[in-house]
Amino acid sequence: MSLQNQKHRIRYSDSVEDGCIIFSLSGVAFLLADAQGLFVTDREVFFERIKKFMSIHRNGFLLLSAALHGPKEWDVMFKVQQRFLGSNLRIIPVHNTAEAIKLMLTIAKTTSKPHLDNIRYRMLMAKSQIVEQSPVWKMLHQRHLDCSLINTT
Repeated sequence: MSLQNQKHRIRYSDSVEDGCIIFSLSGVAFLLADAQGLFVTDREVFFERIKKFMSIHRNGFLLLSAALHGPKEWDVMFKVQQRFLGSNLRIIPVHNTAEAIKLMLTIAKTTSKPHLDNIRYRMLMAKSQIVEQSPVWKMLHQRHLDCSLINTT
């Protein structure tokens, strides 16, 4: 509902599991999980759900929601990290729905093609400005010019 309030078009599908949100233009998917709910349910069932999610979505994020991330919540996160170590799953703790939506939109926006190209261009420009304005770069350039003058005579 919060995504619809922000004027995002929502499509529902029977093939998408409950708690999954997919941003098709950017190629990212999010699996939402309530940390409190994991204390009552079987962890193996949850791990199978994550495994299925990862097999479908190459660029997936697990958003583990808890109002307060205390020792129990961090333990759950640690167990998920241990179980899926070396996989492409990224686990992100969130505190509430608003934070989760803001995070999803930020990730989806920065990984969509037009924005990704823009970010790459900006980073390339920043890198070139840093190199051009660097005192070390200027010193090395000056030394190179001095050496080339010495070698030509």
